[in-house]
Amino acid sequence: MANNKLAIIGGSGLYDVEEFKDRELLDINTPWGKPSDQILKTSYDKKEVYFLPRHGKGHFISPSNINFRANIDALKQLNVTDIVSVSAVGSLKDDLPPGKFVIIDQFIDRTFARNKTFFDEEIVAHVSMAHPTSKGLMNACEDAIKKEGIDYQRGGTYVVMEGPQFSTLAESNLYRSWKADVIGMTNMPEAKLAREAEIRYASVSMVTDYDCWHPDHENVDVQQVIKVLLDNTSKAKSMIKNLIVNFESHVDPNDPTNNCLDVAIITSPEKRSKKTKEKLNTVAGRVLNK
Repeated sequence: MANNKLAIIGGSGLYDVEEFKDRELLDINTPWGKPSDQILKTSYDKKEVYFLPRHGKGHFISPSNINFRANIDALKQLNVTDIVSVSAVGSLKDDLPPGKFVIIDQFIDRTFARNKTFFDEEIVAHVSMAHPTSKGLMNACEDAIKKEGIDYQRGGTYVVMEGPQFSTLAESNLYRSWKADVIGMTNMPEAKLAREAEIRYASVSMVTDYDCWHPDHENVDVQQVIKVLLDNTSKAKSMIKNLIVNFESHVDPNDPTNNCLDVAIITSPEKRSKKTKEKLNTVAGRVLNK
């Protein structure tokens, strides 16, 4: 159990956890470039934890320009085994009002302008994404949320749109017809890359607004979103502290993420160049260096 390490990837409004006083900021390089920002190494309840602001501190990286591969590679370099994404989203359902949290268990990926795999040169791998979030980590998130008395829903489908513009009304109604729960711009390809790197992943979505489908909320206003965001961020920080304390008790040693590359890489060994294997060493070295 002592080998498990948790990282939090913070989305809109969650750029730091200032209450953590034991702080070390890490500059990490990866074969894919630099991550979104310095990674905060800290500890809470005598447990080591890492925090990465997805958009950079001050929110200067657009969703389409996030270097998702560098973010995941950098966390893997730090031996992170579990990632919890905390993201701001719009609601696609009446019973998911602003302020409610949703523990995501499914995604619909509608992005089109992003690098979505580590395996794009010479070495081909196909990981399963049938169940993109880890059940044990979802349980840990649920316990952490319950402890704070936050209104939440366990299970939900997150539509990931390209952005940075919000949806048209026609798009919003289309996603509602699919029975999706929330919409955002950042959990893909993040969840896919975490799976390729054999890092367990869970996503907690914080509802900031009704998407434009709602007749009383037709125009998504950034200022209104920020107001809800600030309240959500305060709740999220309390949730994160609980999560750090409890997550290891929920780790599933049989989680399919743990060894998913064993059955994912299809390229013949003789076709795998040394250069490409070195590039993939952090995320796939366990399998490629056998």
